[in-house]
Amino acid sequence: MKITKKVTFIAKEGCIEEVKQLLTDMVAPSIKEAGCLFYYIVQSKQNPRKFFAVESWENADALAGHAKTAHYAHYKANYEPFVEHKYSEDLDILDAEAYGF
Repeated sequence: MKITKKVTFIAKEGCIEEVKQLLTDMVAPSIKEAGCLFYYIVQSKQNPRKFFAVESWENADALAGHAKTAHYAHYKANYEPFVEHKYSEDLDILDAEAYGF
């Protein structure tokens, strides 16, 4: 079963560039992982301190594998000093077949 998530990050005042770098460093290695369908990092235009990671995985095993990678460990070990608030939401892709999922 596919797993799609949106993780929201609110950067602390003065920490936008640090959060941006930590999150964008995740993109290239994540999309190369087995089972990654997509992995995007976006930043709000209305609130530049707000970032979203939107990611989709083929199944729970692919997502669990992602959590065991070196790039994920680096992110986990380094984000807290720069992030004021973080939360996740599980998503459903509507009309997933139209996207080839």
